[in-house]
Amino acid sequence: MSGGRFHCARRVATCAAMNRRTLLALPLLILAPVVARADLQLTAQDRADLARIETYLNDLHTLKARFLQVAPDGATSGGIAWLDRPGRMRFQYDKPSPLLLVAGHDLFVFYDRELKQTTNLPLDATPLGLLLRDHLTLSGDVTVTDIARVPGQIQVTMVRTRSPGDGSLTLVFADKPLALRQWTVIDAQHQETRVSLFNVQLGGTFDPDMFTLVDPKSFPGGDKYYE
Repeated sequence: MSGGRFHCARRVATCAAMNRRTLLALPLLILAPVVARADLQLTAQDRADLARIETYLNDLHTLKARFLQVAPDGATSGGIAWLDRPGRMRFQYDKPSPLLLVAGHDLFVFYDRELKQTTNLPLDATPLGLLLRDHLTLSGDVTVTDIARVPGQIQVTMVRTRSPGDGSLTLVFADKPLALRQWTVIDAQHQETRVSLFNVQLGGTFDPDMFTLVDPKSFPGGDKYYE
């Protein structure tokens, strides 16, 4: 996508499906690409940093920010993101993009207004679902495969222990104080999508209706936040 538009010769359903997948695959100083290592040996510093990150994430309940998304083909798009943990997220893309992503009720729901298509994906079918957990523990059913640091920044890459082939999630934090600034999802097809956050606002409450996408094909009223 570029400027909210798909880069495809024809706007057919298969093209739309491909672009929707890149949303989840859905910056500060960008660190060198991480090569996941299943045999990572954690140092004492690693364990201390992971404990700080766990505490930060589990204390993070609501967030609103501008986002910039870089798709696997390098195309960019932006919009407003809302995060309401556990289990809820909304990515509202700037016009003229026809896309909307809503997470809630254990599903990621994609809506393409241009194609009038709605696609559902279980939260646990993508690495991004880890970020929406009620309580994220960076051990057990989650395996940390890499930690990288540069001055003022730390990034952690993780996979689901039982299904590492489903893809990885890399979270990038500003350090001292710790603050989430970016994530990268690499999906099962090795497609990489980066999302960077800007003008981040923490706290507050959001209308629960923002995280329940009503299929416009079934209900003409549609999503009241997506006109």
